Amino acid sequence: MIQSMTGYGKCVVEFRGKKIHAELKSLNSKAFDLTTRIAPLYREKDIEIRQLIQQSLERGKVDFVLWVEKDCTSCLSPINLQLVAEYKKQIEKMQQELHLPEPEDWYATLLRLPEVLSHTEVEELSEEEWEEAKKAVEGAINETVAFRKQEGAALAVKFREKIDNIAALMASIEPYEKERTEKIRQRIQDALEQHIGVEYDKNRLEQEMIYYIEKLDISEEKQRLSNHLAYFIQTMEEGQGQGKKLGFIAQEMGREINTTGSKSNQAEMQNIVVKMKDELEQIKEQVLNVM
Repeated sequence: MIQSMTGYGKCVVEFRGKKIHAELKSLNSKAFDLTTRIAPLYREKDIEIRQLIQQSLERGKVDFVLWVEKDCTSCLSPINLQLVAEYKKQIEKMQQELHLPEPEDWYATLLRLPEVLSHTEVEELSEEEWEEAKKAVEGAINETVAFRKQEGAALAVKFREKIDNIAALMASIEPYEKERTEKIRQRIQDALEQHIGVEYDKNRLEQEMIYYIEKLDISEEKQRLSNHLAYFIQTMEEGQGQGKKLGFIAQEMGREINTTGSKSNQAEMQNIVVKMKDELEQIKEQVLNVM
C-alpha cells in the first residue's frame, strides 16, 4: 500500500542519568532532502544516522533532531576552591601594597576570574551509549513510518473515491453522446432543406456526416481513460514508492478528459467534463504527498 510523505515520530531512551531524544518530521518533496541537528557528542555518527533515515523514508523533506537532556547535578561546573583561595590572597596583597579599598562583593569579584568555574571533563561517546542513542533514532524512524502508512491508507481511500467518481461521470456521458449524434444529423439536414433549398446527393451527405461525427466521437478517449483509471488503482496497490508513477498516470488521465471536453459540443457533456476535471485536480493535489 502507498505511504504518505507526511510523517512524525519521536522516541526517548534513558542512559545513566541522561534522556536521549530523537525526533523526526517529514513533508512532501520531489527528492530526499534531509536536515539534521545533532548534539555534539553524537556528531561523529552523522553519516550512519543519515543512512538509517534514508533507508526507511526514501523520499521527502525530512528534519531530524537528536539532543540530550541531562540530570542537572551532572551539568554543574565545579568551583576550583584552591584557585579561589589563591586569587583572594593575591587581591589582599595587592590591596595592601597599593592601598586599594576592599572589594564590596568578594563573591562577584572572585567568581568572574579566569578558570574559577571550569568543567574540565571531556565527554567521549562510548559504544554502549551509542547503542542506546541508536535505539532512539530507530524508534523515531519506526514511528514516522507508521505515521506515513496511516496517512497513506487514508489517501488510498480518497483516491479510490475520486477514481470511482470519474468512472461514474464518464459512464453518464453515454446517453448525451447518442442524443448528440442524432441532433447533429437532423440539424444539418434541416439547414440544407430550409436555407439552401437545392437538390443534394444524399449518399455524399451521409458520408460527410459520418466523417464529421467520427471527428467528434469520444469512444477511444473513454476507453483510454478507463484503462488509466484501472492502472492507477493497480499501481497504488503495488506498494510504496509509487508517488511519481501515480503522478504520470494522473497526467495521462487529464489528457483524455481534456480531449473529451474539446469534442463535447453539448452543454450537458461539457458540464460532466468539468466535474471530471474537478475530481482529477483533487487527485493531482494529493498525489504530491505520496512517496
